[in-house]
Amino acid sequence: MTRIAVFVGVDYHQKSVQVCVVDVEGNVQMNRKLPSTVEAILSAVGQGSDVRGVAIEACCGAADLAEKLVQRAGWSVSLAHPGYVARMKQNRDKTDFGDARVLADLLRVGYLPKVWLAPKELRQLRHLVRLRQDLVAQRRKIKLQIRALLRENRIIAPDRRKPWTCAWLAWLRETDELTDDDRWIMDRRLESLGEVFLKIRAVEKRLRERAQEDAVIQKLCRFHGVGLVTSVTMRAEIGQFDRFGTGKQLARFCGLSPRNVSSGERQADAGLVKAGNTQLRVVVIETAQRLLWQPDNDWARLAMRLLRKGKPRNVVVAAVANRWVRWLYHQMQPDRLAV
Repeated sequence: MTRIAVFVGVDYHQKSVQVCVVDVEGNVQMNRKLPSTVEAILSAVGQGSDVRGVAIEACCGAADLAEKLVQRAGWSVSLAHPGYVARMKQNRDKTDFGDARVLADLLRVGYLPKVWLAPKELRQLRHLVRLRQDLVAQRRKIKLQIRALLRENRIIAPDRRKPWTCAWLAWLRETDELTDDDRWIMDRRLESLGEVFLKIRAVEKRLRERAQEDAVIQKLCRFHGVGLVTSVTMRAEIGQFDRFGTGKQLARFCGLSPRNVSSGERQADAGLVKAGNTQLRVVVIETAQRLLWQPDNDWARLAMRLLRKGKPRNVVVAAVANRWVRWLYHQMQPDRLAV
């Protein structure tokens, strides 16, 4: 019995999936809605089909389904970038039926914009890293609210105490310059701030435990200017450094490469490309800032050369971050992890 070679497109939803199966010539063999389970997909595609590949639009939960399809059926499963897939459609209609067909066709012709399928342990690490990022954002918001309340009441700390130190917070709890209502609000803000601090410490403790089991994080922490938060963020978002072909590709993934806006004879850049995860770019830029403060190192000397040429400081920091990531790419190759 001849097995038909097919390509499968899956438009994922939490309760259901739209599955489209096309042959090598693009003829639709099936396109229907199924329960969002591995068993339903395997049963519908059929044992008599030679599945050349499966494309699933990347979204929350899609990676878990893709991993289970690989484990259960041994299929080659790719995650597709939803933004690029939407741009490649031939019409503006948005239906599950059409989306599944587009995914299958793009996979068939080799134009599918793929997203890396991270292993489950890295996806779990991302959850921890992003939980900390959310808590830090909450802390920042509460601090802004506290400062706004002080400005509204025209209150200035005595003796030029540095904000957010123990002495400054003690003064803030005891000052009688606030009205009764604002005093009550301030106490609630300080209480919330203390709770968020404790939650951040708990997450960081768990991240330290995870870091002890991960050789990549341990290697990252040994580089000058890289701490726990930077190393776990890079590990969670980059994953495996060797999945990039060059250091330049990695720098672009981190959003540190100049964006080209050339047209005709006009050749120009328009700032950073700002692709990828925002927090990944932030921790790399912060690392570059720390490197610039250290005397007598190659990164500080590079920065000084650029500053003497009249480059703005923000451009210099971005350039150092770009060069550092490209250097880091070679240091983090598998054959050098144990070094």
